[in-house]
Amino acid sequence: MKLSMKGLLAALLFSTGIGIASSGMAQDIAPININSADPELLDELPGIGPSRAEAIIEEREANGNFKSADDLTRVSGIGPATVDRMRDQVKFEE
Repeated sequence: MKLSMKGLLAALLFSTGIGIASSGMAQDIAPININSADPELLDELPGIGPSRAEAIIEEREANGNFKSADDLTRVSGIGPATVDRMRDQVKFEE
């Protein structure tokens, strides 16, 4: 099978692009402050959809700010596995 130089270059560029796109993009994003984020921002976290984002805000308003990722288990539907998936993407400033 004979590859043209143009085809080889296209394949190389394509595979490089895939590598860049899948190389831990979540780590390149600044952590989200759970204690001040709005529902749209919270919805970007892994395992958090619109209803859990609203539940986080309701829990925060009813019982005070979260102090650590583990505090997120106070929210119905958020367990340790969900917390572990987002642990490096959140922060807890007052």
